[in-house]
Parts: sequence; structure tokens; C-alpha cells
Amino acid sequence: MEIKTRIPEFVLRPTTAADAPLILQFIRDLAAYEKLSHEVVATEDGLRQWLFGERPVAEAVIGYYRDEPAAFALFFHNFPTFLGRPGIYLEDLFVKPEFRGNGFGTVMLSYLAHVADERGCGRLEWSVLDWNEPAINFYHA
Repeated sequence: MEIKTRIPEFVLRPTTAADAPLILQFIRDLAAYEKLSHEVVATEDGLRQWLFGERPVAEAVIGYYRDEPAAFALFFHNFPTFLGRPGIYLEDLFVKPEFRGNGFGTVMLSYLAHVADERGCGRLEWSVLDWNEPAINFYHA
């Protein structure tokens, strides 16, 4: 299923098990950007199991610009007990450097807010590394 966005030629696609190699590449790209490549132990098989297996624990969406993978988000439900209803935690949001500044990250974040609202979630949460000024500025905007 393809989700059209407000940006021409930029579409979102929920991932399938066949996307495990691409998801892993986005994870590795994000880790390299954060200077944490040494911490990545995820595997394609593990992603297939935990994202698409019998009991998926997270979801991912990929943003494509002109059919080229440009952005990625991985998220999962949590349960804020004081709210007494589910929330969504955004684990990773990454836009490839060559695609930054085009509004793709904003579109992805807006999509996740829509998903949270559609699913009756009480909130959408994420965190950002304290040194990551570009990401902090993006989230403030």
C-alpha cells in the first residue's frame, strides 16, 4: 500500500518482510551518523522475526522519492499507564543526507502523528541525542 504525501513524488510505504535488508541498511546508516556503528548487532533474520513474524513488536515505514528509498521510521506501541491507553514511541527517524531539507522528515513525523490519532493513542514520543543539533532543531520546528 502506497501512501501519497503533500510532496510530489514522495510516497510512504509500510514495510514487508522483503524490506528487511533495506531496513537494516537504514539502521546501519543511522548508526554511522550517530557514530554508533559498533553497537549494531541487528540482522535481517532478526528483523523479519520481530517486525513481521508471528508476534510483531514494531513497525517501519519507508519514504521513497522518485522510487528511491530516502527516509525511514521505526516505531512501536507503548502503554503510558497514567493515560490508560496506548502511545507510540518513535525509535528511529532517519532521512538520508542527500534528501535532507526537502520536508521528508516532517512528512514522516506527521504520518506517525496521524497513525497515533487513528489508533486512539494518547501520545507520540521520541528522544534525540543531546549533541544532535540538526535533529533537535528539526523537532523544535
